[in-house]
Amino acid sequence: MLLAYLDESYSTDWYYMAALLCDGPGAQAITSALDAAVDKAVKTFGVPENAELHGYELFNGTGWWRGVPVRARIGVYNEAFAAIGSHGAALVLRGMNVAHHRHGALLSGTPHQLVLRHLLERIDECADQRGEHVLVIADEVGEQSKHRADLHRYLRHGTHGSQGRRLTRIVDTMHFAPSSASRLVQAIDLVVFLYRRRQTHVESDERATRANTALWARIEPKISHQECWFP
Repeated sequence: MLLAYLDESYSTDWYYMAALLCDGPGAQAITSALDAAVDKAVKTFGVPENAELHGYELFNGTGWWRGVPVRARIGVYNEAFAAIGSHGAALVLRGMNVAHHRHGALLSGTPHQLVLRHLLERIDECADQRGEHVLVIADEVGEQSKHRADLHRYLRHGTHGSQGRRLTRIVDTMHFAPSSASRLVQAIDLVVFLYRRRQTHVESDERATRANTALWARIEPKISHQECWFP
């Protein structure tokens, strides 16, 4: 059985979510690699031992990563993506143009609910293609009971829309885990942050563009689905 770790990244006009699918050995290998990357930063740069890996903080040098040189932070990102590229089974990436939703599109649900539904459809499809079942584990968010109820409905009756499907490969309910307790949740945080950044932001420094492109190349072969919806 596969595990699917979910997280989101958003701005005023865009909402993105991503899922990292991996099996048990893959989850252990990614966790060990991310632990090692943080341990090295603790010894080299004095990063706190409880430091977490979050895309925004690592990219901008804030929070736990304040004062760490840019090249070193890119190195940590690279180590994490190398582990995901080596040990992850698949990545599923979805997005939504919230500006279209805000200016006239009549849709039921929040951007999170809508993008999450699309993501679950493609997670189920990805698992089906591999002949696997999958357990969904998401970063902690609000309205957890609502998201569990939505998934329960999708499992029983299917989703709707042009790409709707009956979810037959997702098992149990939707589980939520704090990022502080899961390197896998942190791993998908890194992915979804850079996904949104590359899709919606033009870097002013060509060196940043090259670094982002090199990082993305580490995980790109694992992408099984990528789409942004313009309602």
